[in-house]
Amino acid sequence: MSIMTHPADLSATGLLQRYTSRDLSPVEVLDAVLDRVARLDPVVNAFRHVDADGAREQARASEARWARGSPRGALDGVPVTFKDLLHVQGWPTRMGSLATSDAPQPEDCPAAARLREHGAVLLGKTNTSEFGAKGVTESRLAGVTRNPWHTGHTSGGSSGGAAAATALGMGVLHVASDGGGSIRAPAAACGVFGFKPGFGRVPCHPPAHSGTLFHLGPMARTVADAALLLNVIGGRDVRDWHALPHEDRDWCTGLDDGVTGLRVAYSSTLGYVQVDPEVAAICERAVRRLAALGASVEDADPGFGNPVEVFRPLWDAGVARLLRGIPAERLPLLEPALHESAARGRALDATAYLDAMDRRRELGVMLGRFHERYDLLVTPTLAAPAPEVGTTWSAPFCLPFNLTQQPAASVPCGFTRAGLPVALQIVGPAHADALVLRAARALEAAQPWTFPNPDPVLNGDTHD
Repeated sequence: MSIMTHPADLSATGLLQRYTSRDLSPVEVLDAVLDRVARLDPVVNAFRHVDADGAREQARASEARWARGSPRGALDGVPVTFKDLLHVQGWPTRMGSLATSDAPQPEDCPAAARLREHGAVLLGKTNTSEFGAKGVTESRLAGVTRNPWHTGHTSGGSSGGAAAATALGMGVLHVASDGGGSIRAPAAACGVFGFKPGFGRVPCHPPAHSGTLFHLGPMARTVADAALLLNVIGGRDVRDWHALPHEDRDWCTGLDDGVTGLRVAYSSTLGYVQVDPEVAAICERAVRRLAALGASVEDADPGFGNPVEVFRPLWDAGVARLLRGIPAERLPLLEPALHESAARGRALDATAYLDAMDRRRELGVMLGRFHERYDLLVTPTLAAPAPEVGTTWSAPFCLPFNLTQQPAASVPCGFTRAGLPVALQIVGPAHADALVLRAARALEAAQPWTFPNPDPVLNGDTHD
């Protein structure tokens, strides 16, 4: 396991301390990160676009500000990446699709705008599946993004590029998206921390094709880093009509308050998921740690069945709308699964769509009542370890909480005998983002996480 001394392996909070003490400069950190990208990305394929020249210009400007003792904002000089579904001014947004254009975007999405304002170094775009529409990060445009622990296995999806980059120190903070598990599933597969904030906590523009299923959030190596990123990307932006009222708060405050006295429900299957026995045992041990830390833990299922039939019409309608905006001559470039989803979406009538919305509302009410009895719901993040590349995969534990829009995090909690990461999902009531982060931090403190050693990855010496 790597010792966290190399500049590319330092946390954002650690970097900012070193910038303040002048022990390290943003230029030195960026050079270390770019070297890591140059060496490792040919192996794992986490990036779609790297703006080395632009990042160097921003790092030099940041270095000058720190030398004057006048940093611009909360993340001045910290290298940040963006999933390639999000717009960054001057960069193309390819969304994992051959049907998109290489034209540079004219404006930043809200998260990129806020990060520029705070002096972050905008490094590049991380890979996604085509339009983020499947649970592995593979596309005809960008190829396969591999798991940094076992390169013969998937990194998960659809934010697999961000997850692999996080695990290998190819960037310090990562902005990702989650429309059905796409932050939490790859974070679990790659052994990093992923947080899906409550819907509207992080403004989004332009709107995603998946509509109100879509959340933006952080991936990072530590809970504190994720909270620090949330401080910035959760800033107000009038372009998102759905955004929550801006909270002028520090999400890092209270992270170490622990879980003593919290009422925690542990659902090992949600009542309908088949779970790999080794994953179940590792998650059970992690839940016992929560109890040892002072939480009151009970086995309890929320009581709903598999909500995939609620989710599917909402998703398919979004894909149908997405394809309507693609020029006819480019439609043959799309993967067949997107055409199939769009066909189902076009076949829906308004009544069927509204019926699905009613069932979604009922699910949300059920979970709201459940959280009157329990402060947190805990489950495995994934039902099985990351499969081999080329295998289809889903995230049944994650999907319900896009429907209900609750905050949820994936917390690393161990490894299988084969060396693949396993993670626990922590779900909070509506708007209880701080509580989810606090519980995640308690587990992190009780069992610090480890990350892949870059050298075996570089040499191809992983457990394929």
